[in-house]
Amino acid sequence: MASTLSVLLHCTLLVLVLAQPTHSSTIEKPKNATAEPGPKPRSSISHTYIIQTNHLAKPSQFATLDRWYSSMVATHSPRATTNPSSRLMHTYDTVMHGFAVRLTDDEAQRMSRTHGVSGVYKSRVRYTQTTRSPEFMGLNEAFGAWPDSKFGDGIIIGFIDTGIWPESASFNDTGLGPVRSTWNGRCVDAEGFNASLCNNKLVGAKVFTAELDGSLTPRDKVGHGTHVSGTAAGSEVRGASLSGFSSGTAHGVARRARIAMYKACNTEGCDEHGLVAAIDAAVSDGVDVISMSVGMEASTNPQFYDDFVAIAMFGADRSGVFVVLGGGNGGPEASSVVNVAPWMTTVGAATMDRVFPATLKLGNGAVLRGQSLYARKANGTGMLPVVLASCGENDLTPDKIAGKVVVCDNKQSDVKSGIYVQSAGGAGIVAVEGTERLREAVPGQAFILPGLSISNTERKKLDAYMSSEPYPVASFVFSCDTVTGVENRAPVVAGFSSRGPNSVVPEVMKPDLVAPGVNILAAWSGTALSYPDVDPRSTEYNIMSGTSVACPHVAGVAALIKKVHGDWTPSMVRSALITTVKRTDNADGAILDSGGVGSATPLAAGAGMVVPALAMDPGLVYDAGTQDYVDFLCSFNYTAPQIRRFVPELTKCRRALPGGAANLNYPTIVVVFDGDTRVRRLTRTVTKVSEQSETYNVTVAVPHGVKVKVTPTTLVLKRQKEKKSYTVEFCSETVKPAGSWEFGHITWMSDEHKVRSAVGLTWKA
Repeated sequence: MASTLSVLLHCTLLVLVLAQPTHSSTIEKPKNATAEPGPKPRSSISHTYIIQTNHLAKPSQFATLDRWYSSMVATHSPRATTNPSSRLMHTYDTVMHGFAVRLTDDEAQRMSRTHGVSGVYKSRVRYTQTTRSPEFMGLNEAFGAWPDSKFGDGIIIGFIDTGIWPESASFNDTGLGPVRSTWNGRCVDAEGFNASLCNNKLVGAKVFTAELDGSLTPRDKVGHGTHVSGTAAGSEVRGASLSGFSSGTAHGVARRARIAMYKACNTEGCDEHGLVAAIDAAVSDGVDVISMSVGMEASTNPQFYDDFVAIAMFGADRSGVFVVLGGGNGGPEASSVVNVAPWMTTVGAATMDRVFPATLKLGNGAVLRGQSLYARKANGTGMLPVVLASCGENDLTPDKIAGKVVVCDNKQSDVKSGIYVQSAGGAGIVAVEGTERLREAVPGQAFILPGLSISNTERKKLDAYMSSEPYPVASFVFSCDTVTGVENRAPVVAGFSSRGPNSVVPEVMKPDLVAPGVNILAAWSGTALSYPDVDPRSTEYNIMSGTSVACPHVAGVAALIKKVHGDWTPSMVRSALITTVKRTDNADGAILDSGGVGSATPLAAGAGMVVPALAMDPGLVYDAGTQDYVDFLCSFNYTAPQIRRFVPELTKCRRALPGGAANLNYPTIVVVFDGDTRVRRLTRTVTKVSEQSETYNVTVAVPHGVKVKVTPTTLVLKRQKEKKSYTVEFCSETVKPAGSWEFGHITWMSDEHKVRSAVGLTWKA
């Protein structure tokens, strides 16, 4: 099977004869030599070049391609003491033909004019990657959060998900010592799962839901649980990729943390009773962090007392376990965010600076840019007819689509849609990501036939062409490249990432923050690349998008924090994450919103993009405990029996938060103005977690028409764990349309730290 898959999935040539690039676009002109002594002239400095050749143009006097290549080197780059053939660093004879050699710029220019040379390219440096996300978040092997936290060594993350594939190299325990003696978890023997498969990395595996065939096993038959576990805490694995895409070194955010899997989901979903049992077991076993990428439709967000998962997570928080959940994939609709209780850390999805480019060239010459994980290289597939269709299995018939490129007009087009198109004789597929405005946020799909995914912006161009042309045609271009760098603006909030405001309690800002959640590479189960019922391919690593994969990034960062600050409460960890985020992208502009127009507001991005290094040392934190949450719940006029679902020992509400739910000591602030109240006064209390004495001064930014007064404006804190309170008075001087939102921030700054609280302001009728 492995050899078959390597042929199927490896990036191979779809078309033998490719259009040749122009030399002027690939060769740099030599710069003038400096007149000063010392540095060598640029023309004498050598670089590694890739020489692409047309092997069919090999002159007949050369018996082999290697001899031809050696002759080129000897002719255009002679070295008196070197055998030309020994200078060939690599030769290519499968995905392309050619060789690699060190040349000066002048030699490369001469080589580019040689008969049979298709192109000459200066080899660029490409750094080893995981999903790339740890490095994109600023984590570094040599300094900062990783070495300071010993890569999270010994911290145990409990995953409540679809199970795990224990044989994955991402779960090897090389270099890890035994799990701590206080750990109560274990791995269970079950159908297709032997407890001996666990080790010092995978320290627990239990099952709380049956598969559809009735089997009870922790083994992952979906891939989701394996992926999120590897994202947060996978061991280092060199040479990981999906069909050559995102090739590099895979490792989790906290790669020395331990993994405990609590399987509560199967191919059909996750029953709440299984979820609650899994949460319960995880806390009993002694996990430090719970990561759960599970949610419901935001339209069904219940009140907290009717949300049994929220109640269970409250118990986890009360026991000192940090809980992090995905905010959902219901964006960009307003109030689509789920998992919105303040004792949960709710994560949205954003991009990183990596794309898998593919293009669709239309018959009118327009070029649409998209992304694709289709694994066969092609520089133009030939113009093919284009047709619009619904891509459900029963909607595709050979008489409609045979030999044509199918543009799917539904919102759920994915790998399975491509399989249906291929089965009906279609020649290609174009999936439209209707929620995405920008290509960078388009999830890549590993289509089984030529295909790519495009943004809604590109879809409009395609629609205009198809409506103006009676016989539209198009051609695919697949480079099979993984492109990283500043040319890809990042982070960008994904359009699918669920949005605020919080539908249960608007005074608590959700999502809390965003993390990488688009096109993330991590470990996969050994069952199927996509859909086991129709997709015969399998893979050890897969690329996935969603808040499901953003969530474990934050779980991994929390593990790093817990390793260094083991005495911090869950709310202190959450505060450190939220108040130290980044609000700008790699172009020093505001973070963009792929689901809207312009920059992302806190309703899309929460406070901003997680920054692990800063979260390790936030200076000040906003702490909250059981009594704070009880007072918060009492402010909703919940009955005593309802609140006892959270705190059984409660007899009655002794007090509610003065000023209502907005006065919870949360690291962000939401102010709700209504027709009766134009002034809101809130209180916050900070706890000093840095060692040195510090003086903090406040700065405030709010929209026009709102005045803010902070008292006091300076906080002097001398002792670690010292607390200081401040009040903030918000005054709305103008009446704004009901339902409108505006934003600002309150920031406390010392010489060493910057503690920023995002502020949202809204007006009710």
